[in-house]
Amino acid sequence: MEVKALARYMRISPQKIRKLVGAVKGKKVEAALSELKFMPLKSAGIVEKVIRSAVANAGQNPKIDVDSLFVRNIVADEGPSLKRFAARARGRGTRVLKRTAHITVTLADGSM
Repeated sequence: MEVKALARYMRISPQKIRKLVGAVKGKKVEAALSELKFMPLKSAGIVEKVIRSAVANAGQNPKIDVDSLFVRNIVADEGPSLKRFAARARGRGTRVLKRTAHITVTLADGSM
């Protein structure tokens, strides 16, 4: 059985989240959480929270064994960008895009 958790409009670039997706995908939840805990990336803390949220969602369903869950899929999609201007030389300005991300974590139990 599958369980999902979403984190939308996170103020981090989706590229930075995609860097660590391969390190977590396919692993058991306990192993993934312990690995994320020691990664020195801002995105690791965000993904860890989303995985914990998915585990909590699974705990609401009595048919799912929380101990046998593994990370089936993690997707980091692009959200809307905040457009800002940065001052440059000679009175000019350039556009700065502050990107946001939508993170989807799918967990599955071992019965599949």
